[in-house]
Amino acid sequence: MKIQRLIALILPLVLFVTSCTDVLDMAPDGNMQMDEVLADPNKVEGLLNQCYANIPQKGYSYWFFESAVVASSDDGWTSDDGQGLIAGNYYQDNNSASSHVMWNNDDGHGGGNNQYWNRFWQQIRLCSQFIEVIDKAAVNNEADRGRFKAEARLLRAFFYMELVKWFGKLPILDATVPFDADFSTLTRSSVYDVAKFIMLDCDAALAEPNLPWRIDNANDAGRVTKALALALKTKAMLFAASPLHNEGQNHWEEAYQVAKDAVSKLKANGYALFTETTQPGVFGTGPAAAFRQLVCQNADYSATPRDKETLYQARSGSVFVWHIGYIGSNMPNTYKAGVAPTQELIDAFETIDGEPILNLSKPYLDERHLQPNYNPNSMYDPNNPYANRDPRLAQTALYNGSTILFDNQTVEVQTYTGGPHAPSFDITNRSASRTGYYHAKMVTPGASQTNQINNSNWKYYRLGETLLDLAEAAAEANHLDEARAAANEVRARSGMPGLSSALTKEELILRIRNERRVELAWEEQRYFDVRRWESPDGDLSETAKWLTAMVITKNGDGSFTYNRRNISTNPRGGWQNRDLLLPIPLNEASTLESVTGQRWQNPGW
Repeated sequence: MKIQRLIALILPLVLFVTSCTDVLDMAPDGNMQMDEVLADPNKVEGLLNQCYANIPQKGYSYWFFESAVVASSDDGWTSDDGQGLIAGNYYQDNNSASSHVMWNNDDGHGGGNNQYWNRFWQQIRLCSQFIEVIDKAAVNNEADRGRFKAEARLLRAFFYMELVKWFGKLPILDATVPFDADFSTLTRSSVYDVAKFIMLDCDAALAEPNLPWRIDNANDAGRVTKALALALKTKAMLFAASPLHNEGQNHWEEAYQVAKDAVSKLKANGYALFTETTQPGVFGTGPAAAFRQLVCQNADYSATPRDKETLYQARSGSVFVWHIGYIGSNMPNTYKAGVAPTQELIDAFETIDGEPILNLSKPYLDERHLQPNYNPNSMYDPNNPYANRDPRLAQTALYNGSTILFDNQTVEVQTYTGGPHAPSFDITNRSASRTGYYHAKMVTPGASQTNQINNSNWKYYRLGETLLDLAEAAAEANHLDEARAAANEVRARSGMPGLSSALTKEELILRIRNERRVELAWEEQRYFDVRRWESPDGDLSETAKWLTAMVITKNGDGSFTYNRRNISTNPRGGWQNRDLLLPIPLNEASTLESVTGQRWQNPGW
């Protein structure tokens, strides 16, 4: 049989395929008959390996070592704002349904190949194909058959969840679709229905006795487990219950029950927060030392691992990032500052007494965030803004007065005007921060040209995140004691006081949302959180339209004066209603609309 082009996609088939040959007759590379593959156990494993392809590497694997998703959230601003994909498209609001920065931004899989819509549907089809053929395939060990099938189902759920994050409603397809299928009845199902489908795949994987709870062999690094199944179930229901996606229905009780069950089973099977550093000589002995080590180092694969918190980690993507994240122009060989924390992110870190520094119901009194609405109960001092703060602040950002070890020298960060690390608002200056801060969280202390240390492979899910998913769902479902307990478990790891039982439901929800921002900063959560918390007719004007920097003046007596200013004199792009979801690629949406007679494009595109 001859195939003019083997397209392993589901929805765009009608655009490209000119042969009615059944894709299942051919292996994914199109070079051999499927019967040949299924007769060889090693080729069957290779077929499963194809299901693992196209998992984004994230972190610093985007185009030009950019933390692209963070740079597109209100947590970060890139020093490449005078060039590059993020600046030229997102900041200047030049995205469209025919070209969007999140499609064109390489994430480690090749330039211009980051079109999530196409790539993830391709992977979903490969997973469905594998599920359909594994029962008649040759395997080296009969126990492999069940595990392989469970892995394919989990990977299908994983890619569906990624599509939900970016695009919202999706068609549900539980099998491969023939090339000559009738697409006229195809519809986008609600996010709740997609979440239920994701959970079906996850439950099937959880029921498989040969699928492990944990990977204990480095040769199996990156393979999926039952832990991922529980994390995916929790995340799917969290999105389904959120205002952007719930279609006016209240799914919070169900989301809470799913998350509660997940956390209980994860803990029963050996998962726990990483609470004590094993390398105090590198990460220090402070209350947030374990937190920093967790995000800097790969999970270890052992029956008794150091890191019992990571639920799923990508199998590759680690890069050496000292040169983009540390302190600007006075350091040799540091050619760009990369993405720097915004003042808004810095403002999210509480004081050590457990009080937010701002009124979370209205953090700023003006549209441009130049007038912070301070919490009168906080011990925060605007004239000494980095004192007595949540210990995670010093592990997330470098600020004026921070000290770091760089090329075996202790360096004090000096971001005041005239200092060697002062911010620059000249968009041609790539080596200086735009915000007055530099990032720290994902970089191992001491990393430099003479001490090259890769950052961790991307940790897609960890128990701390799932605990905060539980906290949010529990609070929304009015299980306030359990919400506090889940959030407080995460806070305690870094020495922060527990949330008060005196908080109202509305206050507790705001505190948990802020806790997510602090704990999960730089982990690509904030971009999606602020979107799913919006109503379908909302926008991001309050959070992401105007962002600020801290400009510091050093006085003659050695004291400092602190002033906020907008990073740009123009609003930053990406805040409009249409930006709550990515557009479906224009040619895909147009074809589907012509075939089905229904609107497929996301609002505003």
